Amino acid sequence: MQDLNIAVISDIHGFSLALDRVLEDISRFAIDHIVVAGDIVEGGPDPAGVIDRLLDIPCTIIQGNTDYDIAKQHRDSKFAAWTERQIGAEAREWLLNLPFEHRITPPGADSPWQDLLVVHANPNDFNRPIEPDADEDDLDLLIGNTRAAVLAFGHLHIAYQRTWKSMQLIDVSAVGNPKDGDLRSKWGQVTWTGDTQSWATTLHYVDYPLDETLAQMLASGMPKPEKRFETLKKASYE
Repeated sequence: MQDLNIAVISDIHGFSLALDRVLEDISRFAIDHIVVAGDIVEGGPDPAGVIDRLLDIPCTIIQGNTDYDIAKQHRDSKFAAWTERQIGAEAREWLLNLPFEHRITPPGADSPWQDLLVVHANPNDFNRPIEPDADEDDLDLLIGNTRAAVLAFGHLHIAYQRTWKSMQLIDVSAVGNPKDGDLRSKWGQVTWTGDTQSWATTLHYVDYPLDETLAQMLASGMPKPEKRFETLKKASYE
């Protein structure tokens, strides 16, 4: 039976150098496809560079909440305006038309309960996070009757894995700006083994190019680069 190896990355947020490191790490594995779970451009010093890199590789990209906001010009801030100028109108239109989810049916599977489903935040919207300690009622509300063996997502920049009912949950956290106290970039590997007809999930951690990113931020023309760099280094929501 055929095996399948999927890399899931999320929340790049305009940090192209961190993306480069993660893509280099992914290249060490026999990955069949890369899925990008949204939030591509807003936050970092090189939003246009992130788009260019993603369009240059075979991957599937879904929409995150910040992608939608930037596309619709819903964010009223100097930084959002700067990001919008960096990527241009054509890229905003591209962001607006990204799909909400991506479903992968593995070889030999005959039920959606065997699929891998990738979303940005949860299967119903791209704003409400699936917290690592969410209780049964919260998970019922956010995931409900979703049919999949594995649900992979980002949005909440905290890497974790847990099992809920018969479903494996994997938060692949963030490439660009992790918030779980660990500045390393994260990505998820989701592997289907044909002989056992089952998925396995793994989180990978990649050292962050901090010094190079600071230099890029200072040279980018982005608003308040020093303040944003201090926020990046904290790797925390606090």
